[in-house]
This record gives sequence, C-alpha cells and structure tokens, in this order.
Amino acid sequence: MKTFPILETERLILSQLEEKDIPFIVGYLQHRIYSDLTSNIPYPYTEKDAQFWLKMSKEAFDHDTGYTFGIRDKTGMIIGAIGLHDRDDDKAELGYWIGMAYWNKGYVTEAAKAIVDFGFQKLNFNKIFATHFPHNPASGKIMEKIGMEKEALLKEEVKKDGEYFDLVMYSILKNH
Repeated sequence: MKTFPILETERLILSQLEEKDIPFIVGYLQHRIYSDLTSNIPYPYTEKDAQFWLKMSKEAFDHDTGYTFGIRDKTGMIIGAIGLHDRDDDKAELGYWIGMAYWNKGYVTEAAKAIVDFGFQKLNFNKIFATHFPHNPASGKIMEKIGMEKEALLKEEVKKDGEYFDLVMYSILKNH
C-alpha cells in the first residue's frame, strides 16, 4: 500500500499516527498502569518514547511490516492506538492501548474488529494473534469478543524490568 489506509467504524476513525498526536500519547501513557499491563510500554513514558514509537510505526508501514493506527473519535481526537505487525508465515500480531477515560466503553473491541477484518481481507493474513499478561484479563475479554480463542499460556515469555512474565495467547484464523 502506498498511502496509509483510513478505516471508519460506527464511532471511530482509525488512521495513521501523526506528530500532533505526541502530546496526547504522552499524556495518556503517563499512568504507571500502562507499563504494568503491557510488555512494551515503558514507565515513565516520555516525549522521546512517543517520537521513537511514531518513527518505528512509520518505518514498519514503509517496509510493509506493520500498521499502527491511531484510534480517534469522530472529531479526529486520538484516544488510543491499535496495530497489526507482520510476523511472517502469513500471520500478524495485534496490539492496542486506549486512554483510561475511554476504558470499558467498547472502543477497543470496535477498533479491533475493524483491524482484524482489514488484516484478513486487505493484507491476506491467515492468522492474527494477540497476547496479554494474566493480570490483565480485560484484554483477554476484548480478544474473546472479536472471535479470538485462547491458544496457549506462554511461560515466562517476556522479561520486563528484570522480571519474567507469562503471557496468555489468543488467536483467530481467517477461515474459521
């Protein structure tokens, strides 16, 4: 794809991250809970972290290895992010976060359904998977709501801040 896609759902616009989003991203990710609930968000989260993430997201798109979308309300205000990253063999990893003020409103589920459809229909993936820490069952509920099934418990799969953590893996197949 030459230009970054824009996806629309009933309540959301999913579009490429932009420089103007950085202050909002930094603001949302200041809360320690994001670091505690994810394997790849540092604490404290700085403007430099956000700039690096935007650069990596753009490079992934340019090299056709990933799509990171800003989750926006209909006014265009960023409220979170969601992405699909190619892991070879026609499979991709789904990841997401959303600002705390928007938790428990179904936004991530709505965005994730659109991204999974995009991954299967436009990018022709066979399998899309996602992981979450066992201490973040809300993320697993989102995965179940979009049709993913629990596939595995990956023992001590990630090391973060000097500690090993298990991950629960969910997946969905294109033709199931």
